[in-house]
Amino acid sequence: MNSDSDLQIAGDILEVPHLLQTPREHPATVAEFVGLARSIAADRSQWEHLVRYDATTRWYHRLSTGPGYEVWLLSWVPGQGSGLHDHGPSSGVLTVLDGTLTERTERGTRVLEAGAQRVFAPGYMHEVANDALEPAVSLHVYYPGLTEMPMLPQSQLRSTAQTPVASACEARPQQRPVTA
Repeated sequence: MNSDSDLQIAGDILEVPHLLQTPREHPATVAEFVGLARSIAADRSQWEHLVRYDATTRWYHRLSTGPGYEVWLLSWVPGQGSGLHDHGPSSGVLTVLDGTLTERTERGTRVLEAGAQRVFAPGYMHEVANDALEPAVSLHVYYPGLTEMPMLPQSQLRSTAQTPVASACEARPQQRPVTA
């Protein structure tokens, strides 16, 4: 017995296997998906060489998949947009890698610059467009993987969609945002 305490520890408590959580191989929480998007954004060698710009249609490329999720790379030339849509049962993280995109929702309009992220739940309705004069590139993580993207009539956006808003759903950019 220790003279300073009645407590005795037998062995290393940190070696008890049932107390240790095994590390996850793939993201499972919103914060981990945001982190995944940030890590891909920070490593331009993973995606920059793949980007193509197409003046006739939005270009997209499935960058990777994992258990229950997928990652897409999209490019936007000036004037291109997604149209008003939702993502069915999928949640997502949108990260602007290069350029500037505009997001319109029924709550208002947000200008998203390189490094900005948006997190959204199933059924979230928005339109994303490149209203700038330079091309833009974005990264989209969907969980579960995107199985549908219903297009919606523009009339579903209320007149408040022209009002700039800030939202608690915006993930804060990293200390050093991704730059061109």
